[in-house]
Amino acid sequence: MTRSPSAVVRGGRRAAEQRLEAIDPARYGASRNHLDGAVTRLSPYIRHGVLTLAEVRDAVFARLRAMAPPDAAVQGELFAAQPPAHGWSAAQRRAGEKLINELGWRDYWQRLWHQLGDGIWHDREPLKTGLPAEAYAPDLPADIAAAATGLACIDGFAAELCGTGWLHNHARMWLASYVVHWRRVRWQAGARWFLQHLLDGDPASNNLSWQWVASSFSHKPYLFNRANLERFGGGRYCRGCPKALAGCPFEASYEVLELRLFGPVERRREGPHHASPQPGPPPSAGVPPPVPLRRPLVWVHGEALGPANPALRAHPAAPAVFVFDAALIAGTTATTGGAALASGRLRFLRECVAELPVQVREGEVSAQLLAAAAAAGADGIVTSAAVDPRFRVIAARLEAELPLQVLEPEPFVSLPLRGDGAPDLRRFSRYWRRAEPLVWGRPAGVFHPVPRP
Repeated sequence: MTRSPSAVVRGGRRAAEQRLEAIDPARYGASRNHLDGAVTRLSPYIRHGVLTLAEVRDAVFARLRAMAPPDAAVQGELFAAQPPAHGWSAAQRRAGEKLINELGWRDYWQRLWHQLGDGIWHDREPLKTGLPAEAYAPDLPADIAAAATGLACIDGFAAELCGTGWLHNHARMWLASYVVHWRRVRWQAGARWFLQHLLDGDPASNNLSWQWVASSFSHKPYLFNRANLERFGGGRYCRGCPKALAGCPFEASYEVLELRLFGPVERRREGPHHASPQPGPPPSAGVPPPVPLRRPLVWVHGEALGPANPALRAHPAAPAVFVFDAALIAGTTATTGGAALASGRLRFLRECVAELPVQVREGEVSAQLLAAAAAAGADGIVTSAAVDPRFRVIAARLEAELPLQVLEPEPFVSLPLRGDGAPDLRRFSRYWRRAEPLVWGRPAGVFHPVPRP
């Protein structure tokens, strides 16, 4: 598929700030499920730390603060019905609630990735479809990858994914549902395909969302029908689809589709709703305080490609290095499930890195960083915390040779990742009951963009 210039998502802080300035929380909340809705398209920048969740959160709050207040009579009625918490009126809270909630989902997925590590590639729970594991094929069918199924919607989604590196969240769910439930393909195959192409290819959000669709991290499988597609897709696919008049596999009620795909309800196996916790990274308690570095080298990685990077802010005059990870690019790591990065993903990353004051290298990350440190006469390496388990492997190699300091970025919400006080992550609703009051309860001041280094 040939990409049009308007379809190309540009990398870098300047492009990210333009997107950020254009957000409209109220319009987002009202239209986000529609393919032509007012979605933010900030996810590629958040994924790579060009923008942090904390920055986006504060920008949303600033936008809500700027809302025109209601007239005195209406304002009085609203406050009487629901007194403002921490200065938020009911109208402001209602306008921003959905967008803040979606940022919460991102934080939730990251916390699970931190807890599970590469376990995000394994079923969290038994499937709720009643079908055995052997009923699902291990590989993505060629006609889906080639956008050649003959279904206008599915082919349109596949072409957009591979051609632009971006796909509306509703389209992602429809495409994932088709792959897993209609074509009986393991969700891991679809997850790898998405991570190969998506500019916002975050393994946590991606894999756990695929599991939500598949029903290995939800109470039931996610399905869609033609009525749902036409309502939120604006009819753009069905009008020209060769199977619209006869042969559409989505033309039925949900009850009928469930029966066709999974058989009678009483035959479906109901496993436990929550799998046993899997081992994650060790707790950080007891780590000795860092030794002050006089000549540090800053390691900038792919989760912190923005000016809010705490290592860049702490050491603005120090030499900084970004390494294009040869193994990640080639697809030999668990981060992408073994899928090589598509050219669009690499182009986006290069554009993000190009705006930073860093030396760019490529190869095995720890070897390149140690070589750069030796060349600069560095007495240690400073970087920002990352969630990807691969970060811990690289960090261990570095620590065997040089002191390594890992600085924490500003969190989206002040909740511990582990131990006492950490939220229950078995379902988003449990996490959000803890997180939401803290997010909305923080001082809602004016948004101050982080200056470029």
